[in-house]
Parts: sequence; C-alpha cells; structure tokens
Amino acid sequence: MNRRDALKLATLALILPSASVAWAKDAFTVLNPPQKSDDPSKIEIIEFFHYGCPHCRDFDPLVAVWKKKLPADVAFRHVPAIWNNAQLSGLARLYYAAEVSGTLDALHAGIFGAVQDDKRPLYTEEQVREWVEGKVADPAKFIETYKSFGVGSMVQRADQLARAMKIQGVPTIVVDGKYVTSASLTGSHESTLKVTDELIARVRAERGAK
Repeated sequence: MNRRDALKLATLALILPSASVAWAKDAFTVLNPPQKSDDPSKIEIIEFFHYGCPHCRDFDPLVAVWKKKLPADVAFRHVPAIWNNAQLSGLARLYYAAEVSGTLDALHAGIFGAVQDDKRPLYTEEQVREWVEGKVADPAKFIETYKSFGVGSMVQRADQLARAMKIQGVPTIVVDGKYVTSASLTGSHESTLKVTDELIARVRAERGAK
C-alpha cells in the first residue's frame, strides 16, 4: 500500500468511524465478467497465492484460523498463481501434489519456509524429491503423484483461472467468482478477511433475493 492510499484510509476512518471497512471506497472490485464456481451450491472463496510471496506467508496463518469458522454454505480453496512463470508453475505442481496425496497440512508451512528462508528451488522434480525425503511416509509415491497427468491438469487449470479472474498480485481473494479483494485495497490482511466476510453476506443476500 502506498502513502496516498494509507492517507485515504486514515481520512475515511475519521469521517466514518462506525462504517464497516467492507463498504469503504475501493475495498473490493467487481469482476466482469464473473466466473462460475466449481460448485454453484456453495459460496466459493478462492485465495490466490504463491510460496515465494512473503505477504502470502504472513496471511496464511490468519486464513487458517478464519476458514475454520466458515459456515456450511461457504467453500474455501487455495489456487497457486503462475503468470506463465516456470518456477511458479513448479511450486504450483508441488502444492497440488501435496493436496492430492493428503500431505498438504504437514508440508504447507514448511514449503513457505524452504522457499523463502532456505532459498530451496522447490520448482524442480529433483529438488522436490530430495526435500520430501523424511517428510512424507512414501516419498516415491509422492513423486509419482507430483509427476501425474492429474496434477499437471490442476496446474493448467489454476493458470487459466487466474487469467480469467485477472489476478495481478497475491494474496488476492475472490468471492463467488465476482468480488475481488486484497490488502492492497483494504489496508491490511485482517481487514481483507473482514471484507471477505461481508462480501459473503452480500452474495448470500443476492442469492436470496433471486
């Protein structure tokens, strides 16, 4: 967030101290055209991220706590951002391999640390093979999943989705394929989650009005 945006948010807080942060000017944008979710029966929340992003790493523990309290009509998922970058594509493949193999909870925080603190190039099969040794019960099976056609298709779909939703930076949250918000708009990660909560309520109201 730049200085002009910070001053704008501070001024707004003085003028509207009781107003909800979600309805402050520019706290979210509307995607045009909106994108359909995989499960229309749910209000889908997508967080676009990548493991090399320090802001994503800071946001992640807040999201982990927040998503545990989501109501039954809301579905949350991470989607790795790629932007036609070979290294980010490799990290996305690692993410989906961990998700499909059921080891994501065990590996997720460690991948952030390995990439950002240890500068491990976990975007190649060789590096991933070496890194998961001792971290998963069956490293050979993990690598088999990592190399699979299914995981490759997930990576391709993630890239297509980010393009369709016009994602320019991370972490970014998209609500119901329509509303887009991030700390660059709200001023903080905490405010982003508050905005997301209110956008969920907005979508629920919109659906109820139909």
